[in-house]
Amino acid sequence: MAQAFDASAQQSLLTARAEEALALAKRMGADAAEVGASVDQGIGVSVRLGEVETVELSRDQGIAVTLYVGQRKGSASSTDASSASIQAAVEKALAIARYTGEDPAAGLADAALMASELPDLKVHYPWALTTDEAIELALACEQAGRDVEGISQSDGASLSSGEGVRVYANSHGFLGTQKGSSHSLSCMLIAQDDGGMQRDYDYTSARDPRALRDPADVGREAAARTLRRLGAQRPPTGTFPVLFDPSLSGGLIGHLLGGIAGGALYRQSSFLCDRLGTVLFPDWFSLEERPMEVGATASSPFDGEGVQTRNNRFIDEGRIESYMLSSYSARRMGMQTTGNAGGARNVRLTAPLKPREALLQEMGKGIWVTELMGQGVNGVTGDYSRGAAGFWVENGKVQYPIEEFTIAGNLERMFAGLVGIGDDADTRGSVHTGSWLIDAMTVAGN
Repeated sequence: MAQAFDASAQQSLLTARAEEALALAKRMGADAAEVGASVDQGIGVSVRLGEVETVELSRDQGIAVTLYVGQRKGSASSTDASSASIQAAVEKALAIARYTGEDPAAGLADAALMASELPDLKVHYPWALTTDEAIELALACEQAGRDVEGISQSDGASLSSGEGVRVYANSHGFLGTQKGSSHSLSCMLIAQDDGGMQRDYDYTSARDPRALRDPADVGREAAARTLRRLGAQRPPTGTFPVLFDPSLSGGLIGHLLGGIAGGALYRQSSFLCDRLGTVLFPDWFSLEERPMEVGATASSPFDGEGVQTRNNRFIDEGRIESYMLSSYSARRMGMQTTGNAGGARNVRLTAPLKPREALLQEMGKGIWVTELMGQGVNGVTGDYSRGAAGFWVENGKVQYPIEEFTIAGNLERMFAGLVGIGDDADTRGSVHTGSWLIDAMTVAGN
């Protein structure tokens, strides 16, 4: 990176600032307090048609203070971690707390639940990358894609690299810190024929830069994905099986997690209210989070409230085994926190896996979806309707690319109609899963 980032020094500084804020809150009369502080530094470059478009060196920091007076809560934040700014934030949070209404569910998570195991989960891998080196990698990625026959234009390639530190502390005496890093490289290309213009992309991302794919491989894959879309048609209208590409099936898991999240449940705004213990998926399907997985995208030994994270099985042999709760949502529901303040971490599934070709054979005739558009998902009813692009399949074989159609269904029905999962897992994010074959969805095309 262009400017050195001393993660250890930043960790010490943020720790001192968090302790300063807690001590000040206590002196000023708060009954309880919690502080979150972070600092991130990174470099981002983008190139297009062999020329540099942007170079961005970023540095962001912030500190947020939440105070409790009885069961009244006040919060304030600052992008400046100076002592004066911390004092101003504490004063503001305290003033807010004194004028808000009491909330019986407000307060810190129970002291007995604070994390005591704080191992190094190996999520911090700095990349000593100069601006020139970053540009060179992005240019190599784009050029490899542009060199593929049939590619007519480019939307460019981008590289980003960053690292940061976060600290969480509260008046129970808990203080947790974590260093982290994230690196990625992407490329988007354009191809054109008599049927029109098509574009697609590919990317690689990792905590450790050594785990990134070769830039030329990313560029060539972006080209291949673009070229396969040429000649796209609209599919017929009807009810067909749908195969979700691995890059999209993680989104279906995201809708599930949103449905079992405490915030939606206690507000009665989830399609999965009052469904704990009931069947949602086939009995061969289980889903859990593994927050202590070494080196993974979302690993952390403590959640956003300092609670010890743990493996949570959300779906066990098809049944909803656990909701996803913070201490606040748990109190609202008369339950215990699951250590999920801040969301789920490193979601993994357990199921029999099949090659994509076997899933296509099982489908027979239907649609393989590789792109989704729009936000047509209703988290309250589970109704699902998205614009899509992909490929038409007959006799278990891909026939031609398709576009300008919608797929529709209901998430509960889709989950119950899951008939197979691919062994082609996309492992670039926090959710790892392969292709999903759903037995039937409504397709609106020609």
